[in-house]
Amino acid sequence: MATNLETNRFTSESLSVSEARQCLTQLPERLQQEELGALAVTRRGEPVMAIMSWELFESITETLEVLGDEKLMAALRESIQAIRDGKTFTSEQARKKLGL
Repeated sequence: MATNLETNRFTSESLSVSEARQCLTQLPERLQQEELGALAVTRRGEPVMAIMSWELFESITETLEVLGDEKLMAALRESIQAIRDGKTFTSEQARKKLGL
């Protein structure tokens, strides 16, 4: 049956290809009920694919898009440094600056 995997924090269980084939229609509920990030599907004991919720897939895709955008990453790094340097505003100061 399923085994624990310690190699990836998003993948906590694995199924063989034949096990996944047998319970494919039940996997969405299983991912949700067991609060799993993803299931590794294995062939001969080696992971060959992952099954994950659509929400996790979208989240990973969006993260990769952000990481691949050089301008956005530069702005993010700059913002993180500003926070570290204490260059922040209270919500009231931000509203005043934005004219809200």
